[in-house]
This record gives sequence, structure tokens and C-alpha cells, in this order.
Amino acid sequence: MAPPSTEALSREWIITNGLGGYASSSVSGMCTRRYHGLLVAALQAPFGRTVMLNHLAETVTSSTGWTATLSAEQHAPGRTLLPDVAPGFALEMGLPVWRYELEGLTLEKRILMPYQQNTVYVTYKVLRASMAARLELRPRMSFRAHEMAVSEPCDERMCLTAQRGEYEIHSQRTPALPPLRMAVVDSAAGLLLHEGSVSDFFYAVESARGYPEQGPLWSPGHFIVELQEGKEFTLVASTESWDTLKAVPPRQAHAAERFRRERLLEQAEPSVLTDMGKQLVLAADQFIISPVGRNEEAARANAEGDHARTVIAGYHWFTDWGRDTMISLEGLTLVTGRAAEAGRILRTFLHHVKDGLIPNMFPEGGHEGLYHTADATLWMFHAMDRYVCTTGDRSTLRNSLPVFSDIVDHHVRGTRFGIGVDPADGLLQQGAEGYQLTWMDAKVDGWVVTPRRGKAVELNALFYNALCLLERWLREEGHVDDAERIARHAATCYQSFNARFWNDETNCLYDVVDGEKGDDAAIRPNMLFAISLPHPVLDPSRWKAVMDAAQHGLATPVGLRSLAPGHPDYKPRYDGDLRARDAAYHQGTVWGWLAGPFVDAWLKVYPQDLSEAAKVLDGLSRHLGEAGVGTISEIFDADPPFTPRGCIAQAWSVAEALRVISKLTAAQGTALGAPS
Repeated sequence: MAPPSTEALSREWIITNGLGGYASSSVSGMCTRRYHGLLVAALQAPFGRTVMLNHLAETVTSSTGWTATLSAEQHAPGRTLLPDVAPGFALEMGLPVWRYELEGLTLEKRILMPYQQNTVYVTYKVLRASMAARLELRPRMSFRAHEMAVSEPCDERMCLTAQRGEYEIHSQRTPALPPLRMAVVDSAAGLLLHEGSVSDFFYAVESARGYPEQGPLWSPGHFIVELQEGKEFTLVASTESWDTLKAVPPRQAHAAERFRRERLLEQAEPSVLTDMGKQLVLAADQFIISPVGRNEEAARANAEGDHARTVIAGYHWFTDWGRDTMISLEGLTLVTGRAAEAGRILRTFLHHVKDGLIPNMFPEGGHEGLYHTADATLWMFHAMDRYVCTTGDRSTLRNSLPVFSDIVDHHVRGTRFGIGVDPADGLLQQGAEGYQLTWMDAKVDGWVVTPRRGKAVELNALFYNALCLLERWLREEGHVDDAERIARHAATCYQSFNARFWNDETNCLYDVVDGEKGDDAAIRPNMLFAISLPHPVLDPSRWKAVMDAAQHGLATPVGLRSLAPGHPDYKPRYDGDLRARDAAYHQGTVWGWLAGPFVDAWLKVYPQDLSEAAKVLDGLSRHLGEAGVGTISEIFDADPPFTPRGCIAQAWSVAEALRVISKLTAAQGTALGAPS
């Protein structure tokens, strides 16, 4: 028996439940983040996502006298309890599977969250047993909000009740919190009580990120299960009712989830079903959720015969963000054959438009969105265009036209946060003290790292694209006079953009003009949107120069740098405490999602050079085996070896990789079919 490698401690797995809840940990079983837990339940407001079951200690004892721990624990720096065996680990249909080879015993473990339930099944199967042995399972818990520091004291006055092998654990400190229900199914296992023992644990990633690193977990005791060859049993932990849990037993739940995942692959576009694409189709499923706790939203959708849907921006800590949702919509839903859910997502956000803006994000456990964003609403025009082009759903478009027209009117006359058209040149400007309104939105301790107040290049590219789309939609629906008015705004924007944003010294575009410090000549990926969008605002004669600058200074194997090397603010690594990380967040750090607009722009400039466009997929494909296994991280260091950072699973990273796979497959087919 050999202990696990450091790779097993650094690689992480995650599964989700379609509600925003999840189960996640390191492959070794050690909780290294405050967000790790076997059951992070998505609960009704005001709770939000709550870590109900943090950790499961697993120990095997044989009749021949040996004892082996299966899961890692760390109780203090330098005091780590490593497993006695390095398990085999793999994803099967996106679900984690461990295999433990012990002396005379082979044990398999699978973890599953049933769809649309705050439930986790930890299922064990004894594949080989040449001796008698038993498994001890010790659950540990804290019942804390997943954003709460691990140093917060856990409730040591939890109340445990039991009836016929079914256990309920109630928080006496927070009585309104639903109980954690636990049982071992398909085995006569009993819970040996320890009178509520508490142990301290150390969280290495929290320590590295500058957060509180040490904290207590409570345990009621441990289950003991006798192991015999062929035996299969499941530890169930849930906040659902016992009736719900008994309706679909664990074996049926595993079969149902596998069937659901097979259907996800069957309905996806054939163009994305490469080896990499299949993994990402299943990864994409993690982000599409039914929003829990926003009851008014659900009631409104139900009244219209619809279902509320939204997109989690990233795991572990993001909620649903408007910008990320709209950028991700095409890759997560349209190329994966989930167009009905795309429509539901769009209709959900259309109901939240206020003062010409959609929410930037919805706070954890809250009902109301926060609207401090200048670009999310403009991305919604693009998302609606891709949806209608894919589905032909004119009804949703027709019903939303008054909203889209009102959005443009608000932008033309000016709306919140200084967002509005400058009447002098028709360009869109934005900026309010203390707010970060573009996607480059890092802020810490009141410091807005990249405020970009003024006229940002991608905002005007998005605004021009939105104007062109709205003009077309209005004409198609017979609103000719309104279409002509919008066309005049678009023409003014186009003319002013090409006059103001071109920088002869760098032979590419300014990042911001008329900013607080004048025109910003920093080489950033934002300029690519002037080419990549369906209605490019940049004159085609200048496309090649912009692409060459992006390829030379920004392109990496896993996405684009947010700032070119050589700039005084360039940061090669994203690490350290919160202030150090936010200082680097958009100052060189590579973003995987930017592979999408890079490929879009590249194929417009070099339509025959598919090999260069495809290089970004090579790096992202290799990345699927590190960090969050089977998914794509939020960001990467700016310099080699491009270490993955940030969220281990990011919606727009996965979505844009899927869209690139689909686009390159289609382009390759066109090239192969073209006459010689």
C-alpha cells in the first residue's frame, strides 16, 4: 500500500445537483478549501449554499490485523494524516470513481448527487475480499455558509435523533436550518455515538490565499459496516425529506443519473462530440441550474408555463452573474442541444431588466440582483441573436423587442453608473466612483484595480453589435421608422469608433479613450471584440494588425493574457493574499474564455489557417487532467507553465471551449469540402 502523491492532494473533483449545490474535495479526500464538502446544499433564502457534510473519514480494519485509512486529513501545518493507499481515480460519465487496492481487499467508491436534490450518495462496492474486514465511516460537519471562514465555531449543541437506522442532525443554534438526514442503505450499519466530538482541521488552500486556515468540525460518531465480497452499500446524506429519499433508492438513482448524462451527449451537436468535447458537454451541465430561493422568479415563470433557469458563473464561490451567463449561453446550451433551457435563461433575465440594465450578479442567499455592470446587458443582445439563429424562436424575440428597444433608449439618454452615449460622438461611456463596471472588475478594499472609466473598446464594440442586431430585428418585425433611428446611431458609433480608437503608435486599438488619464494604449484582449462579434465595428483594413498584436503579446496555450508583457502593470503570477491576487487579476493573468473571441477573430482574418486557431484547444485539453478534473479553470498564470488559478470550474471557460470545438469542426468540414 502506497500513500498518495501530491497530485492527489492538488487535483480536485466536483459534481453538482442542478440547483447550485455541489459536492467537491481533493482527489485524496482531504478538504483543502473552505468550499470543500460532500454535501454543500443549495438552501432557500436567507441561507444560500451551506456546507452540511464537510468530510468523511474512512478506515478499513481487517481480521488479519492491519488498518488502512482511505481519506486524507490535515489538522495543522505539517501534521497531515495521509491515506495508507493511493487510490485509482477516474471520471466515468463525468462522475468520480475511486478504487482502493488493499491487502486481500479491493474496494470501489462512487459519489453521486441526484439531479435537483440536496442529497449525496457515497456508494461502496467490495470487488474482492479474501478475508473479513470492516469499514468505519466518521462523518464530520459544521453547518456553515460555504463563504464563511473555517475559523467560525461550529455548533457543538447539535441534536441527533434516530429511528430504525435513520438519523437526523438538527442545529440548535440555527433552528430554521433544515436537518441533515443520514443513513446507510443496503447494510445493517449502526452509528456508534461519540457524544458530539469536535476536531480542528487545517485548510491549506485557504492558508495560501490569506484567509483563516484552521477550524473545528463536529462529529456524532461513526458507522461500522462489515465488508464481504460483492456487497454494495451507500451512505446517504441529505436535507430532503425521507419520503423523497425513499422514492428513488441509490441504485435506481445511479442508473437514472447515468441515463440523464447519456441523453446529454446524445442531444449535443455532433460537431462537439470529440473526446474533449464529450467531457465538456458533461462539465457544461454543472452550470445550468434552477435558482433556489428566488420564489417570485419561479412563480412568474410558472404562471407563463415556463421554468426559471440561470447559470452559475463558477465553482466554488460564484453565484449567477449576468455577464457570464450571456457570454456562456451559446456554448453551454446551444451547441449542447439544450436550446429550450437557453430560452428559459433569456426569459428569466429579461424579467430582471431595470433602468436598461440586467443584474451583474445575484448575491448568495438573496432575492434581488445588483446592477453594477456596463457590458452584461449588451452581451444579452448577442445571446438572443445566437438563440434565435439556432432555434428560430420568433415568439421570444418578438415579446422581448420592447425590452431591447428600451435598453437602447436608456443607453442613448444615459442610465445608472454613468453609462450612456456621449452626444458629441455617439460612443458609449461609463464610470462611477468606486464601481468596476466592465468584465475587468477586480476590486479590493475600495480599490478598483482597472477602473477603465471612459469609453472602453469592448463596450463600444458590443454597443455597435447590439444596435445592428436591434435594427435588423425591428425591420423584420415591420418597425421601419424605429429601425432607421437605430441605424443612424449605429452609423455614428462606427464612424467615431474608427476615428477615435485607432492608435498609430501601437498599430492597434486603444483600450480606453477619453479616460480619466486620457487615452489608454495598453495592449489588452478587449480590442478583439471589435473584430470577433457578428457585426464588427472595426474597419476590416485594420483587422490583421490587431490580430498580429494579439497573437504576439496575448496568446498562450490556454487562452489570452489580460495584458501584454512589457507593460509596467504586468503581473506574471496570480497568487498571494487577496490584494496581491486582485492586483494581478486583469494585469496579465490568462483567461480561458478569451480563446473564443480569439478564434472568432482569427478565422475572419485567416480563414484557411485552422491549425493556429486550434492550438488553444491543445493546452485546454491537457488542462482537463489537472486542477478541477474534467473541467476548465477560470484563469491561469500569465507566464509558463501557466499554472491554473481561481475557480476550478468556470462556466465561460467551458462554454467557449465547446463553442471553439464546434466552430473549428464546422470550419474544417467546409475547408475539406471546398473545391481545390
